[in-house]
Amino acid sequence: MLAMSRRALSFGVVAEAYERFRLGYPVELFDMVMTYAGQPVRTALEIGAGTGKATRLFAERGLTVTATEPDGAMLAELRKHVAANVRTVQAAVEDLRPGERYGLVYAAAALHWTNPEGRWSRMAALLEPGGVFASFGGPLQLADPAVEEAVRAARAPFLESEDVSRWDASGT
Repeated sequence: MLAMSRRALSFGVVAEAYERFRLGYPVELFDMVMTYAGQPVRTALEIGAGTGKATRLFAERGLTVTATEPDGAMLAELRKHVAANVRTVQAAVEDLRPGERYGLVYAAAALHWTNPEGRWSRMAALLEPGGVFASFGGPLQLADPAVEEAVRAARAPFLESEDVSRWDASGT
């Protein structure tokens, strides 16, 4: 694996607990992504699938999902919870070979674990013509103030605050 940080690969030791306690994604997220796509989507590639919370959301609604996850223990946990229309691959996005393309490439709280160098050309190479990329969850550091304000406004109805500094190790 290329330059994956130890922290990025540290979740596997608690894969069962991660699956048990991490919240899933609402159906409305799927609807928003499909509306954004503006066309039927049949295939999807998930970057950093973890235990498959977002994988299930998209697969249960008819997409054929390829779920990539570099951590073997997280991938093993994911495999316990997904249907036959999900293909699993132990790999970081940087390790995927060019060739197969998808109608949707998405990262659910995982984009920040990818290598920023060459990130967008890798994503574009994984999309079929007219395909879409979606990223949701995870931290954002936007350089353009106008884009940052637009993202804040879009998130406001769903997220009271993006401040995570008030959370301690117990989650309270």
